[in-house]
Amino acid sequence: MPYKTEYEHKVIPRYLDRRVKISLVEHAEIKRLYGKISQRKLAQMFGVSRRLIIFIGCPEKKKKDLVNRALRGGSMQYYDKEEQRKSIQETRKYRRELDNKKLLGKKK
Repeated sequence: MPYKTEYEHKVIPRYLDRRVKISLVEHAEIKRLYGKISQRKLAQMFGVSRRLIIFIGCPEKKKKDLVNRALRGGSMQYYDKEEQRKSIQETRKYRRELDNKKLLGKKK
């Protein structure tokens, strides 16, 4: 059974979430420029991967990718156990710090 944290019911604000690569304003800008500028140039402009640019410009490709990934057995991180353990500990520590600073919001 997966480990459940005491922070499961709380949400990290978007500006503090380390998984977020671009802001909502940049996301809208990419959608506006998609098809007018090459994917590679957009990726360089925003400092993200070309794949992220494709998924923002063509949401149907992201949906298809998620389906294909599920058929392959899900999204797998290629960590060794020790590296994964360290990563999980670091994430929990970060969430605790945010909670102590009262920066976590309630999940809707």
